[in-house]
Amino acid sequence: MNIRNHRAVAAVARYEQIPLLAALVVICVFLTIATNGLFFTTGNISNVLRASSIELIAALGMTVALVAGQVDLSIGSLLAVVGVTSVMAYNDTGSLLVAILVGLAVGAAVGLVNGLLVTKIGVNALITTLGMMALLRGIGYLSTNARALQTEGDSLKTLGVGYLGPIPVPVVIAAAFVVAVALLLNRTVFGRYLYAAGGNPEAARSAGLPVNRIYLGAFVIVAVCAAVSGLITAGRLNSFQPTIGLGFELNVIAAVILGGTRLSGGEGSVTGTVLGVLILGALSNGLVLLDVNSFWQDVVRGTVIILAVALDELRKRRRRAKFSEASRAEDPVGTDVPAQRRLAEVEG
Repeated sequence: MNIRNHRAVAAVARYEQIPLLAALVVICVFLTIATNGLFFTTGNISNVLRASSIELIAALGMTVALVAGQVDLSIGSLLAVVGVTSVMAYNDTGSLLVAILVGLAVGAAVGLVNGLLVTKIGVNALITTLGMMALLRGIGYLSTNARALQTEGDSLKTLGVGYLGPIPVPVVIAAAFVVAVALLLNRTVFGRYLYAAGGNPEAARSAGLPVNRIYLGAFVIVAVCAAVSGLITAGRLNSFQPTIGLGFELNVIAAVILGGTRLSGGEGSVTGTVLGVLILGALSNGLVLLDVNSFWQDVVRGTVIILAVALDELRKRRRRAKFSEASRAEDPVGTDVPAQRRLAEVEG
């Protein structure tokens, strides 16, 4: 497939986000009507954006991992452990900087361990992070005796409930991450390598890419993003429960897949992830305003996850058909395109 065809398919991927934007608008209009205007108020929109920011930061990291063809199921437990350790560090030192550094260090260390287990030992990413999820959750319970930690002082709370002018601090942090991850994926060599390694690992290896190091970097990025979400969550709560973050990874993955990122790797965008997170955030907030039973809320979330995966499969089939048509048009006799040329197309 030539560069023109590659860019044409990329353009189609961008157009696929238009239905997501339309769905978000329809949901907001419906919820505004159904709640007699309560949904579309300044205070409630601020609450939606503040709550969605926590998931969005982690979802941006998950986008990087899924683009590379990897997945991290431990981010919910990591969020809890980072919250516990950062609150402990803050209570012991009274320093917001120390709390942040401790939380980021824990996140980076967990991401590094996950990445090394996958790349050096060869353990499947799903199994590795599933085991890490249980391990971290147990550490959170043991370190607190399964009791809540009270936050002492106000500096840490700034991360969760503070404002920068009229804008909530979590929204500002999330916006910074949106810009950073968008630049990483679209404007850096490492970003292009992520797509190449996720789309066709063997071709990437044949082209000389350090695929294992790319995977390692992806695991560290998703873990650090989850750690930032944990720090904001710790700042948002007066007391931090080690049970926080249960099911967090499912909501994040659902939002990312809903936004168009492929489970099998090689495709995804920051814009789609933002829209996916906002759709789920608006639905969750609207269900609360409508006083829907919490059990039904779980049913709705589960349904969205299933639909997101189903949509991913349908998108994958349609994209596969488009690539096949483009390949036949360029190479009707079936000659294989060299791996180096495939990489050049991705970089183009």
